[in-house]
Amino acid sequence: MSQPLLRGQKGLDCEPPFCNPERRESALRRAWRPNAYPKYLLGFFALYWLAWAYRPIYFQDWLLENSIAVLFIGLLVLTYRRFPLSNLSYTLVCIFVCMHTVGAHYTYSLVPYDRWFEKLAGASLNGLFGFERNHYDRLVHLSFGLLMAYPIREVFLRIAGVKGFWGYYLPLDLTMSFSMLYELIEWAAAEVFGGELGQAYLGMQGDVWDAQKDMGLATLGAVVSMGLTALINWKLDRRFGKEIRESLAVKQNAPLGEVKLGELLEKESKRKHGGQ
Repeated sequence: MSQPLLRGQKGLDCEPPFCNPERRESALRRAWRPNAYPKYLLGFFALYWLAWAYRPIYFQDWLLENSIAVLFIGLLVLTYRRFPLSNLSYTLVCIFVCMHTVGAHYTYSLVPYDRWFEKLAGASLNGLFGFERNHYDRLVHLSFGLLMAYPIREVFLRIAGVKGFWGYYLPLDLTMSFSMLYELIEWAAAEVFGGELGQAYLGMQGDVWDAQKDMGLATLGAVVSMGLTALINWKLDRRFGKEIRESLAVKQNAPLGEVKLGELLEKESKRKHGGQ
């Protein structure tokens, strides 16, 4: 297995896909070496997940919570040979799914973080901050944006070829979209299963603005993540400003919409008449 070349390695002084294509491919071939780190990380997570799979608090909710996570991990495993992510991205993903695994074991509203903190610090975390609910779900939603925005950025840069401003905005936008989609999945599951299982999966804890707060925290996490990424690139990449400006420049002066549709219809009409 191989890993993407990181900025600063010899032969590649910019972030893909902004380099000269021939130079970039040559540098990647030199730098990508068999990499065991993702395999060790997967092995660690498998053991970690099995440990937390033992006697979950609410088995049916545990199954629901883990369904999306298992599918996601399976997708990463199936695609790693053709599209390996960086070790950094794999690490961020692993941290997030580890946090999710804990929430799935207890159900998010019952994770005893306050008891753990009290054993370590001798004081109640909820008491210190005046919390009246279990905030583990809030922490995980914040972490979703903070930890997952960069892997999403890597996909956008390496597959879609986005540049400059769009390399920071689109990961933020997609993180927000995923957060919204998850809230819709929670709502649908609560409607389908109903009762105690539906409420356990939804985890509102009596807060009517729970979904909005969750999405807001995921957005905040993604903003911090992309802000830090932009700051690092601004400090280390001499082309940072130029790439931002170029990415915001108009690439096609002619409007689309009805203008483009008219052009397509005209071409189709000429093709038909030319074939007669």
